[in-house]
Amino acid sequence: MNRSRGPQFPLPPLSRRRFVTGMAAGAALFGMPAGASAAAPRNNAAPQTLQGNQFDLHVNYLPVNFTGRERTAVAVNGSVPAPILRWKEGQTVTLNVTNHLAHDTSIHWHGIILPSNMDGVPGLSFNGIRPGETFTYQFELNQSGTYWYHSHSDFQEQIGHYGAIVIDPAEPDPVAYDRDYVVMLTDWSDDSPQDIYAKLKKEGHYFNRRRRTAGDLWQEIRQKGVAQTWRDREMWNEMRMSDRDISDVTGYTYTYLMNGQTPDANWMAQFKRGEKVRLRFINGSAMSIFDIRIPGLKMKVVASDGQNIEPVSVDEFRIGVAETYDVVVEPADDRAYTLFAQTIDRSGYARGTLTPHPELRAEVPAMDYAPVLTHRDMGMDHSSHDMGGMRGMDHSGHDMGGMSGMDHSQHTGHQMPGRTTGLGRAGFGSNAPVKHHASEYGPGVDMRAEMPANGLNDPGIGLRDHQSRYGRRVLTYADIRNLTPTIDRREPEREIQLHLTGNMERYMWSMNGIKFSNAEPLMLKYGERVRVTLVNDTMMTHPIHLHGMWSELETGDPEYIPRKHTILVQPGSTISYLVTADAYGRWAYHCHLLYHMPGMFREVRVV
Repeated sequence: MNRSRGPQFPLPPLSRRRFVTGMAAGAALFGMPAGASAAAPRNNAAPQTLQGNQFDLHVNYLPVNFTGRERTAVAVNGSVPAPILRWKEGQTVTLNVTNHLAHDTSIHWHGIILPSNMDGVPGLSFNGIRPGETFTYQFELNQSGTYWYHSHSDFQEQIGHYGAIVIDPAEPDPVAYDRDYVVMLTDWSDDSPQDIYAKLKKEGHYFNRRRRTAGDLWQEIRQKGVAQTWRDREMWNEMRMSDRDISDVTGYTYTYLMNGQTPDANWMAQFKRGEKVRLRFINGSAMSIFDIRIPGLKMKVVASDGQNIEPVSVDEFRIGVAETYDVVVEPADDRAYTLFAQTIDRSGYARGTLTPHPELRAEVPAMDYAPVLTHRDMGMDHSSHDMGGMRGMDHSGHDMGGMSGMDHSQHTGHQMPGRTTGLGRAGFGSNAPVKHHASEYGPGVDMRAEMPANGLNDPGIGLRDHQSRYGRRVLTYADIRNLTPTIDRREPEREIQLHLTGNMERYMWSMNGIKFSNAEPLMLKYGERVRVTLVNDTMMTHPIHLHGMWSELETGDPEYIPRKHTILVQPGSTISYLVTADAYGRWAYHCHLLYHMPGMFREVRVV
C-alpha cells in the first residue's frame, strides 16, 4: 500500500537472508549466540517494568514456545508482552525505538493524547521505522491511567508486539489500593497472521467449529415445531449466515494468554488478606473479546479506558479488543481466587491466580454456554417474533444504480438546531433515523440493520441472562459515569452517522460499504463539537478506536460523560458519542479487530 494512504497490509514474505540478519541483530543485543536458532525453546518470562521519562526500546525477533511447538515472535526488549512502561502525569517522555527486524515497524501509543506526528501510524503519522533505524518519540503526558502500546505495522500485533502503559497521576490518586497488577489478555496462534488472514479470505467461517448439527436441528424441531424451524433455517440460508458465527478466529487456532502465560502456566499475583488489590485489565489481543470474572470476589470497577469513573460493583464485565478496565478487589479470605477470562464465543479462556501463597490454587470454572445469534443481533423489529417475516432487516445486497463505489461518509453531517435530546437535555444521543447510503448496496455488504437497538444498556450477546441465570451482575456502558464533570458542555454542531458494514461470506469489511483503500477522509474542523453515531449493520461485535481525541460516550447523564478511546458496538445495534476536534492532523479511525482493519478503517483529518 502506498505510504501516503495509510497502514500497510499484509507483511511481505521474509527471505532467509533477511530473517537471519534480523535474528543476528536481536541475538547480539540480548546476549544470545549469533548462530542460535530462531526455533530454540524458550520459557516466556514476565515483562519487566521500566520507569522514568527516557527509554530505549528495541524491536526484535524472539524464540517462543507457548504450545509445545517452537515459533518466532516479535518482541520489545526481549519479552512478550513488551515491558510495562510506568510514567508520571505532567512529565515529557522520550522513547528511542530501534528496529532490529527485517521489515518496517512502528509503535502506536493507544489512548494517549499527543501530537499527530507522534501517534505511530505509518502512512498517516510518519513513514514507519525501517530496518536498522531508530525513531524518537517525544510527547507530554496530560493524562493518567491504564493504557497500552502496540505495533501499527502489518500484523505484528498478533505475534507479540504489544505492552502495557501505566501513568501515575500528578495529584493524589482517587483510587485507594495496596497492591497493583497489570493483567494483559492476548491471543497467540502458531499459524502466521498471513496464513490466518488468507484462510478467512477463502472462507469467513474457517475457524468456527460450532456449526449447526443434526442434533441441533432435532432439538429445534422439538422446541419450535417443524414449520418454525424450517422458516428459521430458510432465513439463515438466504442470508448465507450462521447464527453460531460469534468470532472470526477462535480457540481452534488461538491459545489465550494472561501476561504472556498460557492457562496451564497460570500467571500468579499475590496478596495479603484484607488488602485492596488493583487489577489493570488490558485487552491487547488481535481478535478476541473476553468476559472477565473472579469467582468468589466482587469487582469494583474504578476506571474505563484509563479514565476514573464512579465505582461500580459488578460480578462480570466484557472487555473489547483494545479496551482497558481497572478494578479493585478486597479478598477477605486467606485462599486463592481464579482470574477467569473466557472468550465471547466460549471457545477458550485465559486464566491466572490471585493467591496469598504461591502453593495455593483455585478451581478453574467451566465456561458458560456458547451464545447463539438472534433477532436482536440482526437489528430487526423486536416487536415481531416471526422469523419468516424478517421485518426490519434488509439483506438484498443489490447495487443501487451503480453507486456502490461512492463514499458519502464525509457528507453525513447535518445541522441540528433545536434538538430535544441533545447534551444539555436528555443526553441520550442521536434520535436521527437510520439512513443507509447508496454505497451500502453491493457485493461488499450482505446485511443492513433497519431497526437497530440502542447498545447502551446491552451487556452483549452471551451475557444478557447472566443476572437471572447465575445471579451475576454484568457491567454495561450505561453503568459508566465519569468521576469528574464533563469538560466540553457544548451541544454538538452536527452529526455523523457511520455504518459498520461487511460481507462475512467473502470476508470483506468496510464503513458505509466502502473499504479503506477507496474511502475519502472524514473531515473535521478544528474546535468543532461533533456527534458520531455508529450503526452496526453486521452480526459481529466491533471495537471502534478513534486516535488522537476522546470518544465521549452518551450514557444519558450529560453532567458526567465518560471518556473512552475504544467503543464496543454490539451486533445490529447503534451507539453514539461526542468528539471535540481539538487535535490538528491526520488520525486513524478503525475497528480494532486486526483482520477487519484493512477495510473497516478511515482517516480522520482535523483542519
